[in-house]
Amino acid sequence: MSRSILIVDDDERILASLSQALDSDSSEVRTAASAELAIASLAEAPADVVLADLKMPGMDGMELLKLLSERSPETDVLIMTAYDDLPTVAKAMREGASDFLTKPLDLHQLRRALKRVFEDRSVRSRAAPKRKGARDRAEAGVERMVGRDPAMVEIFKLIGQVAGTRTTVVVRGESGTGKELVAREIHGSSPYADQPFVAVNCTALPATLLESELFGHVKGAFTDAVGDRRGRFALAGRGTIFLDEIGDTPPEFQAKLLRVLQEHEFYPLGAERPERAEARVIAATHRNLEEEVVLGRFREDLYYRLRVVEILVPPLRDRMGDIPLLAEYLVRKVSAAVDRRGMRLAPESIDSLLTYHWPGNVRELENCLTRAVVTATSEVIRPEHLQFGAPAAGAEFYRESLATLEDVERAHITRILEATGGHKSRSADILGISRPRLDRLIQKFDLEHLT
Repeated sequence: MSRSILIVDDDERILASLSQALDSDSSEVRTAASAELAIASLAEAPADVVLADLKMPGMDGMELLKLLSERSPETDVLIMTAYDDLPTVAKAMREGASDFLTKPLDLHQLRRALKRVFEDRSVRSRAAPKRKGARDRAEAGVERMVGRDPAMVEIFKLIGQVAGTRTTVVVRGESGTGKELVAREIHGSSPYADQPFVAVNCTALPATLLESELFGHVKGAFTDAVGDRRGRFALAGRGTIFLDEIGDTPPEFQAKLLRVLQEHEFYPLGAERPERAEARVIAATHRNLEEEVVLGRFREDLYYRLRVVEILVPPLRDRMGDIPLLAEYLVRKVSAAVDRRGMRLAPESIDSLLTYHWPGNVRELENCLTRAVVTATSEVIRPEHLQFGAPAAGAEFYRESLATLEDVERAHITRILEATGGHKSRSADILGISRPRLDRLIQKFDLEHLT
């Protein structure tokens, strides 16, 4: 069966090399040196697949993608660019791109992508047109996620694909990897971005208060219920409710959340009539939910209700190549926040960041760079300004024989918070104290910036 491909790029060398490579794959290959010429070529003869560069003079690849989504929804569009920033990936996928490839192109990767596209074309019905691209919303929010690692590119493809739906999503990953940020990107890229995004840390609330916090209560529902109170589900409206650390919730709450997902309604505490639950649910956890199900700590039926789409956020140690990009971005962000604009990392500081394993992930990296921005005496952050993980055993504080018990306590809590990337529950477990007590100590020692 004949397969037609139109390659669109303003670089004649790329057109020639790709045309030669793909011609040998038994495909009918045409080329166009601009988006305008591509439109003219498609008017004369359609193509199954358009492989378009993103950055071109005049009409760019994104504009061409939008135009083809409207005029020729049966055409699959693959976007290629050297500008492999993740916001562009998300935007291209939302606009209907079939895939996203970064330059310099890997021909094996390109052939795999084309093989998948042609296989999809052979089995799917083309009766219904592709969904037109969603409106660009909250692009500034998309820019907050940084990276070029292939795993992160795939995450942004998923964000673009699920953003326009109301599908329930589970985001999994270690603490500090940015699970809430993924949820915010999905919300900000959706048609409901103007609706509330309501985040709930399920481990920050006692089990007795979690239900009231999420579903609300009516006056007289319990001793302290002196009036009606709307819960988080009601406050989210048609937006998004983000349930962080869902794997740590008690069984009785899991049963009630299951009802919300099945029936799309909930009962405020003490209420006789249900209220409609219209918000999209995005849950996150650092736990292995399959293992929790086997151990009987997480409901299997709730697991399958939540895991319609799963997004796995990799730990920072598995995408070390993103550290220079992340570090430069975080330094700009932090220096603007503390009014020290113009701060920059010395090359040897980047090298130092690449030698550490970052158990606290992106959150730990941000905490490290925040401290460096604040303590650096010039605009250049040098290796001596970077503090990784726990203080060394020979650190000045521990050599001080006259240190007070309060100083020892503050330093130890600081060390644990930095080692866990600010994860309070894990820090409390390591310290052997309750979460409320840790909260009081964090407030006492002014350590909120570490969480």
